[in-house]
Amino acid sequence: MTFSALDLPSDSSDTALEIGGRPASVPLQNTDRVASRMVGYFATCMAPCRTLPGEQLRGDITKLTRSCLGLVAEMFDRRTVPGDEQLGEVREAAAQWAREGVPLSTILRGYHEGVRIAFGLVTAPARADDVDQLLVATDLMLELLEAVTAAVADAYVDEQHLVAKEHQTAAQTLASALLSGRGSSALARQAGIPIADAYQVVALSLSEHPDERDPRVDANVAARRKLRRLQSALATVFASRALALLSTKGGTMLIPAAEGDEATMTAETLARLAEAAEVPLTATVVTSGTDEIPESADQAHELLNLVRVGGKPPGLYHMADLAVEYQLTRGGPATRRIATILDPLEAHAELFETMRAYLANDMNRQLTARQLYVHPNTVDYRLRRIAQLTTIDLATSAGISQAAIALLARDLDTGVTKHL
Repeated sequence: MTFSALDLPSDSSDTALEIGGRPASVPLQNTDRVASRMVGYFATCMAPCRTLPGEQLRGDITKLTRSCLGLVAEMFDRRTVPGDEQLGEVREAAAQWAREGVPLSTILRGYHEGVRIAFGLVTAPARADDVDQLLVATDLMLELLEAVTAAVADAYVDEQHLVAKEHQTAAQTLASALLSGRGSSALARQAGIPIADAYQVVALSLSEHPDERDPRVDANVAARRKLRRLQSALATVFASRALALLSTKGGTMLIPAAEGDEATMTAETLARLAEAAEVPLTATVVTSGTDEIPESADQAHELLNLVRVGGKPPGLYHMADLAVEYQLTRGGPATRRIATILDPLEAHAELFETMRAYLANDMNRQLTARQLYVHPNTVDYRLRRIAQLTTIDLATSAGISQAAIALLARDLDTGVTKHL
């Protein structure tokens, strides 16, 4: 059973609360004087408030303080904590301060200090026989503080969500315009986001989270949570400067690449994002001027496809990491000739399988044999057959390189994703 001081019996429960032989609200009734003293205390004794503009302290905060003092006085007179409908001004102020970037901790500390000061004024004249009244006053003030804290926090967070959503929408609009080659200073001013001279154009792929494969969990919900974690990390890592068009599978990011920028996409940055998203991430990056963003985005996604086709592990890749693969995609007689080197193996699926496993296992016969559930001698026999049919000798470094390139060219040509 819970106990409240409001449950204490009192002969005057329907009348104003009295402390020291007079209504408890009396010390608060001169709201102008009390509000002035409180705001002066905030300005001189609370470090966070010292950074607020003077006009804000003298204007908005003083006005709100007077209003809150009126609520407290009425609360003592009626012995009833203000309802939600009476805290509208408190919520509006919290939303405004959220838009202005005033820290929530500063706002809540101000209210807590104000309650402490008001409580001190109300209880200062208390006498020995006022114990019951003091208990009621204490409970009222604690319930008031709880109501105000909840109202402020809810309004502040709601406004922050709204601001974040507006910024995200503006960022997505600008990103779409830049990716389609329609970026302009007018659009940037409208979105409130400056356009950089150069960007890292990033093609990003998100792996599935284990929860997405768990039959007990809604896969769509798990995927959206993964994306929200990533978006939150992006805002932190890149200080809300990255422009992103992302889905639960991946997408495109534009990261300002001005000289001296610390927040750029690096292998370490991608690792931080992957840790936050709780899934492996694969990304390719191409740096270009703003006017070349559409072409760079196409190139970045082409490189990302090469990473997938090549069966490469998650991580960050640049053009230099995929130069051979990228050149093979350009087509031409040489590429087609390389792709046909393995045609004699078409009728021998086990030889294709052995070649892929052998290369994937870093030319280790024992591992390859265990993976294929055959004897190592069988692996040796199949490697000799490959050499007889294709002239590719996997016992030499030249043959290994030729096999890897031929497999890649073949996979790119057929569009089949295989692991080398």
